[in-house]
Amino acid sequence: MPANLTPEYRDAERAFKEAASTPEKIDALQHMLAVIPKHKGTEKMQGELRRRLAKLKQESEHARKAGPSRGAPVYHLEREGAGQVALAGAPNTGKSALVRRLTHATPEVADYPFTTRVPIPGMMPFEDIQIQLVDLPPLDPQFGELWVPQAIRNADAVLVVVDLAALELLDEIENTVALLEKAKIALEPRPALPCGYVTKPALVVANKVDLPGARETFDAFAELYAGRFPAVAVSAETGEGLEELKRAVFGMLGIFRIYTKEPGKKPDLTKPYVLRVGATVADLAERVHKEILAHLKYARVWGHGKFEGQMVHRDHPLADRDIIELHT
Repeated sequence: MPANLTPEYRDAERAFKEAASTPEKIDALQHMLAVIPKHKGTEKMQGELRRRLAKLKQESEHARKAGPSRGAPVYHLEREGAGQVALAGAPNTGKSALVRRLTHATPEVADYPFTTRVPIPGMMPFEDIQIQLVDLPPLDPQFGELWVPQAIRNADAVLVVVDLAALELLDEIENTVALLEKAKIALEPRPALPCGYVTKPALVVANKVDLPGARETFDAFAELYAGRFPAVAVSAETGEGLEELKRAVFGMLGIFRIYTKEPGKKPDLTKPYVLRVGATVADLAERVHKEILAHLKYARVWGHGKFEGQMVHRDHPLADRDIIELHT
C-alpha cells in the first residue's frame, strides 16, 4: 500500500535531516509522528520513527545526567485538544493576558517586557471542543529565547499578537514576520518554498481595541494588510472580540467535528471526533477503530444539505457537525 506522505510530513522530515542538535531532532521526529498519515502503508515507517525517537530520548537522558548542557533550553509541549496554536509577537503586546482570558492557564501578566520565559499552555473552549493555546516568550532580535521558533514550527497555527496602542505597530508585525522567516517559518502561502521551510496558518490578533482611537487604527491596519493576513480586533481587558477570535482560530485550523451514533440509538453529541477538512467516511471509520474500517460496508449520514439517514459509501466527504452511523 502506498504511503501517500503529505507535504507537511515532508517538511518535518527535512527539518529532521537539517536538525543540528538532539533536542531539535526529537522535536522533528515527534512532529513527523504527529502528521504522518495513519494507515497500513505507513505502519513500518511509524515503527521506525518510534524506534529512532526512543533512541534519541535515551541519548538525551544520558546527556542530561552526565551534566548541564551549554546550549539553549528546548521545550516540547504535547498536543492536546483539537489543535495547538502558538502565540507570537513583540514584547508587551498582551499575549499572556489573552491566554489568561481565553483559558484556565495563569501566565504572569506585567507592564514590563519579557515576563514570559517558558511556554505556558492553556485549553481554550470553543463550543464542544478544546483548542490548545501556547503562550511563548516574545520574538525579539536581541533578547529573544532561541528555542521559541522551534516551538512555533511544532504548532498547528500561529496567532501574531500586536498592540494597537503601539507607536510602531507596523514595525511590530514586520519584525515578527522577519524573525519567523529567518527561522524558515512562512506565514503566507507561496507556490514554492525553499528546502527546510514550513508554512503555518496565521491570524493577526490586534489587541487593546478598547483604548481610545484603537478601532480607527485597526480599520486602517486591516485595510493595509487585506489579502495578506486575516486580522481580528480584540481586547484582553474587556473581552471584546474574543468570541470572533475563537471562531477564527477554529476556522484556521482546517478541522471539523463529526458525531457518531449506533443504529436505533441517539447520537452522542458530547464528544465529537475532530477530523481534517477533506476527511471521508473511511477516515472516520479508521479513527473509530481499524477493524470497523476493514469491514465497513456503508454509512448513514444526517447533516446540513442531506436528507435524514442518507446512505453513503466510504469515500463520501464529511462536513462539520455531520452525524454518522457506520455499518459493517
